[in-house]
Amino acid sequence: MAVNGESKTESNNGEQVSRHQEVGHKSLLQSDALYQYILETSVYPREPEPMKELREVTAKHPWNIMTTSADEGQFLHMLLKLVNAKNTMEIGVFTGYSLLATALALPDDGKILAMDINRENYELGLPIIEKAGVAHKIDFKEGPALPVLDEMIADGNYHGTYDFIFVDADKDNYINYHKRLIDLVRIGGLIGYDNTLWNGSVVAPPDAPLRKYVRYYRDFVLELNKALAADPRIEICMLPVGDGITLCRRIS
Repeated sequence: MAVNGESKTESNNGEQVSRHQEVGHKSLLQSDALYQYILETSVYPREPEPMKELREVTAKHPWNIMTTSADEGQFLHMLLKLVNAKNTMEIGVFTGYSLLATALALPDDGKILAMDINRENYELGLPIIEKAGVAHKIDFKEGPALPVLDEMIADGNYHGTYDFIFVDADKDNYINYHKRLIDLVRIGGLIGYDNTLWNGSVVAPPDAPLRKYVRYYRDFVLELNKALAADPRIEICMLPVGDGITLCRRIS
């Protein structure tokens, strides 16, 4: 019997496997139960209290689907520590869950240039960020990111200065972001592009029942994925975490 919007299909070994009927389902795993297992076993027990509080606040927002998932937040937090990141950038902040994950991972003198077109959403999470004692690491700029990036490149003092850059913003500008960010990240540094599997729609057939916004942005995501795969200046790794994240390590 299908439950929670899932259908049952039979695997090669005869076992029943749950698969979501709707292509645009947020989870990329084969079942909600498996995803819940990851959250309850690995993510929630280790989630810092401020991140838990912000996650719960964000869950009440009408656009909560825009937030970074808890498992991806955990991944980013560990990744930043592994690469010893200190100077970072985030394009697309929303209420600040991934921003808080970053701020908690950075050393006390670490810095994050955070940009978003909506300060109101950021201020929803700001009291929690301040209570966590990491607000001093964040330089928030309200407005489109591209003009800021153009100014930084024209200035000439920001080339190769960023250890890590995370992009979770307007998908139709991902290519434009990449053209600029590749100059700002240091050789050996990382750029992370979120939503690169875009609700699984990157492999959806033409007649798939996609939500309008998923269908609209799908071509932009496909364009980005193709461009990143062909870019000789980077090494890439696409991971099925959250809604898909592609890590790009600048090598030249």
